[in-house]
Amino acid sequence: MSINKELLEILACPLCKGDLKWEESLSVLICEKCGVFYQVVDDIPILLPDSAKPLSELGKAPPPNERP
Repeated sequence: MSINKELLEILACPLCKGDLKWEESLSVLICEKCGVFYQVVDDIPILLPDSAKPLSELGKAPPPNERP
């Protein structure tokens, strides 16, 4: 999976409106300012405030293809 570079430039964290960093190996977008990440499922970023997870859970998140 990959995020289009142009799309990544306009995406922002829904909580703080800050920049997001794409972590391709984990299929997540990271907001370092808020200390949270958002999963990307089937190339679609899930950028809902309620879907933000703390970075401490990053290793515990199920892969996108195993989500219920």
